[in-house]
Formats: sequence, structure tokens, C-alpha cells
Amino acid sequence: MLHTVNKSPFERNALDSCLRLAAPGSAILLIEDGVYGALAGTAQSAKVEAATRTHDIYVLGPDLKARGLEETRVIGGIKVVDYGGFVDLAVAKRTVNSWL
Repeated sequence: MLHTVNKSPFERNALDSCLRLAAPGSAILLIEDGVYGALAGTAQSAKVEAATRTHDIYVLGPDLKARGLEETRVIGGIKVVDYGGFVDLAVAKRTVNSWL
């Protein structure tokens, strides 16, 4: 399953809920304001970094760029994908769950 999170972890608990309930091996894609959860050096980064051990975590590069965030700030182990990569993930995982 592919889980998408589009809310900032500093505004809502969608990322926390996703990390708590997603089955090990699930893929998680951070999009829109959810990309803030992919940044190193924040209050959320240790939790997200730990989740990279049990989940494949991705962040949408164009949404990082749209918010003026550099890919160099992304937590190690999180893969940056473009829109084509987003589509590839959705096709490969077949089921998408959006955390709002």
C-alpha cells in the first residue's frame, strides 16, 4: 500500500497517525505541506528517520521546490521522487491511502 501525507506534521497529526498505523513494508509519500516531515533537524525528524527502517519513505521533489526547500535538507534514507515517480509508486502499490 502507498500512504500519502499532505499535511505538515507541525499543524496536524496525519503523519503521526500514518507512521503508527501503516503496516511495515508500506510506502509513504510526503506531498504538499507533508514535505516538511521529510526535513532533517526538526522536532519530527528522529521519528521519521526511525520509520525509514520499516517503511520506504519518499518525498515529492516539486513540492519541496515549491516551498523553497533544498533536497539537501531531506533526512537520509528518504527518496526524492518527481511526478512520474509518484505515478510509478501508485501503480506499483495498487492501493493508495491518503492521510488528511
